[in-house]
Amino acid sequence: MKFDILSLFPEYFSGPFDESIIKRAREAGKLVINQVNIRDFAEDRHKTVDDRPYGGGPGMVLMPGPVTKAIRSVKQDGSKVICLSPQGKKLNAALCREFAKCDHLILLCGHYEGIDERVIQSDVDEEISIGDYVLTSGCAAAIIFVDAVSRFVPGVIGHEDAAREETFEYGRFDCPHFTRPEVFEGKAVPSILMSGHHQKIAEWREQAAIDKTSKVRPDLLKIMGEKNE
Repeated sequence: MKFDILSLFPEYFSGPFDESIIKRAREAGKLVINQVNIRDFAEDRHKTVDDRPYGGGPGMVLMPGPVTKAIRSVKQDGSKVICLSPQGKKLNAALCREFAKCDHLILLCGHYEGIDERVIQSDVDEEISIGDYVLTSGCAAAIIFVDAVSRFVPGVIGHEDAAREETFEYGRFDCPHFTRPEVFEGKAVPSILMSGHHQKIAEWREQAAIDKTSKVRPDLLKIMGEKNE
């Protein structure tokens, strides 16, 4: 799977994609992640990519010319262009699974007050938000997007069942997990997990996951209930 990330700060990504699972996936050829500097497509000798918004207001807006050229420089047949924006559809596990089926994703990072709307209308397939808050730029959102989507790309995670059993995959949290030692600071591992009875362990994990979801995010259980009606 190939990602092209369009931003004003390509160096921003030099650390996160060079560590751990993403690094191994890149080395194995499962992921290709390229950085594209929007400023390289500026139309003047000063490398200007932003200007004041029409109608007034604070901040600056990314100009349509450089951004459009940057997108089209990497876009191919079958590419999907995602603009990372707090005004987009909220990213969730189901969307990540769908995006992981794509061969090529172009991620457009927002900067300043935003991007000229004409770019969104003409060259962006979908706007995606990672949550109901605003960041200083879309770079951090791009890192989260790549990480979340990559988990569903075959071969990225060593254990293929891991992504299917994660939090949110069944409309609830994952179950609590325990490992050695059996007792830590007076707290013991639930005895059922050491019983060897796989059916009872599965039932315990299911109920524990529902209990925590009900306590922390009851809205998730409500949504799942509505979907099943």
